[in-house]
Amino acid sequence: MNGAKRFAQTPEPPYYAVIFTSLLADDDTGYAAMADAMYDLALRQPGCLGAESARDDARLGITVSYWADEASIVAWKAQAQHLVAQKYGIERWYSHYELRIARVERAYCGPEGRSLP
Repeated sequence: MNGAKRFAQTPEPPYYAVIFTSLLADDDTGYAAMADAMYDLALRQPGCLGAESARDDARLGITVSYWADEASIVAWKAQAQHLVAQKYGIERWYSHYELRIARVERAYCGPEGRSLP
């Protein structure tokens, strides 16, 4: 697979990024299936522009989802299936997590991609 295809195809800024960093607990039974389901569900939500995710061997993961506006982020946080996943994450899967929301003002990519001012 072309490495660039693994990147979210976002529009020109501005838009929002939700940065979710997590450390998995020792028992993460069921986590991978739920993470895959939430990724697919998020991409179908109004206002979702895409997502990128990575996890290292030390169980630290970072997922960045991109959103058109803050209202879309609020709606995703309150989505029923996502609420269940959040509950399981807090109770079962994460030993620690942090969530940050940022407005993207500029974006650049390369070497073969577009460059935005």
